[in-house]
Amino acid sequence: MPEEEKSPRAPGYLRLYRSGELERRAAEAARHEKSCNLCPHNCSIDRRKDLGFCRATHRVVLSSYGPHYGEEAPLVGRRGSGTIFFGYCNLRCVFCQNCELSFGGEGRIVSEDTLAGVMVRLQEEYRCHNINLVTPTHFVPNILKALITAVRKGLHLPLVYNCGGYEKLSTLHLLEGVVDIYMPDFKYDLPKRAEAYSRAGDYPERVKEALKEMDRQVGGLKLDSRGIAYRGLLIRHLMLPGGLEDTKNILRFLKEELSPNCLVNLMDQYYPAHEAHKFPELMTGIDPADFRKARAYARELGLLLAD
Repeated sequence: MPEEEKSPRAPGYLRLYRSGELERRAAEAARHEKSCNLCPHNCSIDRRKDLGFCRATHRVVLSSYGPHYGEEAPLVGRRGSGTIFFGYCNLRCVFCQNCELSFGGEGRIVSEDTLAGVMVRLQEEYRCHNINLVTPTHFVPNILKALITAVRKGLHLPLVYNCGGYEKLSTLHLLEGVVDIYMPDFKYDLPKRAEAYSRAGDYPERVKEALKEMDRQVGGLKLDSRGIAYRGLLIRHLMLPGGLEDTKNILRFLKEELSPNCLVNLMDQYYPAHEAHKFPELMTGIDPADFRKARAYARELGLLLAD
């Protein structure tokens, strides 16, 4: 057994690869090329011929990659988080700050072998602490196939699933033991906001199901002796203008339903990007007083907050 697999902190996908389970998962995921139901939109379309809600085909779109130092401290460490940004998204957030990628699919089409090479390069050349897959949901089949090749080339870094939170349980089941660190958004608790701002009225229900499943799989965030995360759950919540009560509802859910040591990043960097100008209520900034109240409430609940 390779040295990397002997450690209890070894990525789960190494064991799945050795058992043949990773290849089976990749084959099961590949069926979604012909009838895609990877996310809750359940488009059921043949992605080789048609476009669904996310507008991605069956071929992976790589927007950019490299060490990223703007992520949470347990992911960044000294050498950065090895981020891979994908084109397209399964949400339509009107305030999206990366709309060129999520709406426009900015990037280049690459093979799974190329994607595997990117993963290994982030490990070997850039010496990043993890492989951070950003908006990966619609490319899960490609990622699993690429991961098999990457493992053969020596990949042994933790895999981070950095998503918008609009996930389907059956897809998360495919990722059990593959993903080491889940990093979902929790955008809204109010369905009317989810529908108006992201075109996903069932988002609150789906994200709560997804977070519980992610927590079941990996539990709270676990750090090594350097303070670097190797497993667990990290949740992001971007406050929106006038959203204090929605934020409080989300924080209560995180406290009551998830492991106590899940890391919560409560963010105040909202600005009216993309199509936010169509919604007058989104054209203001975050009230600093509201953000202070939200932080105080999270501390009162006893949540583990990111700096």
